[in-house]
Amino acid sequence: MTRGFLFYIMKLQKRRGDILEKLEKMADFFAARADMYDEHMINDVEGCREGYALMADFVPENAEKLLDLGCGTGLELEKIFEKFPKLEVVGIDLCEEMLLRLKEKYSGKRLIIICGDYFSEEFGEGFDCAVSFQTMHHFKKEKKLELYRKICDALKPCGVYIECDYMVDTQQQEDLWFSENSRIRRELGIGEDEFYHYDTPCTVKNQLELFKKSGFTSAETVMRIENTTMIVARK
Repeated sequence: MTRGFLFYIMKLQKRRGDILEKLEKMADFFAARADMYDEHMINDVEGCREGYALMADFVPENAEKLLDLGCGTGLELEKIFEKFPKLEVVGIDLCEEMLLRLKEKYSGKRLIIICGDYFSEEFGEGFDCAVSFQTMHHFKKEKKLELYRKICDALKPCGVYIECDYMVDTQQQEDLWFSENSRIRRELGIGEDEFYHYDTPCTVKNQLELFKKSGFTSAETVMRIENTTMIVARK
């Protein structure tokens, strides 16, 4: 076991007590932070500022309809709307408070907003592009595989899915996060399918494999700054 990984475990163990006391439902977690969310993501999370700027570059040039999963306040849509001002966007998010801020930002845009979880909501088909930003690292791989198949089916032929998310370097790190999540849920009596805020990031390698298993013909990493990683998957 490397020195770096030992430090990683110590840091995670130090957080256990706080997590057990403060683990929050997903919607409640983001509702409580809606006012500070934009500033935090842009200034405090390494790679996000660059990711928000870059994502629009991979939206297909002829895109007319886009799906935004876990859209929150719509930070990723700013550059996309600059490039595609007439784009129709379907945005899905659990947190009503975040969606209210999104609506305020883009009141003149073609927006269809769904307050709910993207695993169970029907979001239709015929999308040129789908995007997600810093949302998928909260879920098990089995759940994500199911969702990625749903996204792939919703895209037009040659459609594109762009994911910018928190991903780790090693399988050890991934395994530790997932085992901690399962342990904490058992201790608190929280079901595996209940939406609570806890990070379970995968490795980049495993993310790429999930996209290929779900029906995408290709998937490539186009950006990685610290743990913030952008992958473009093509149908």
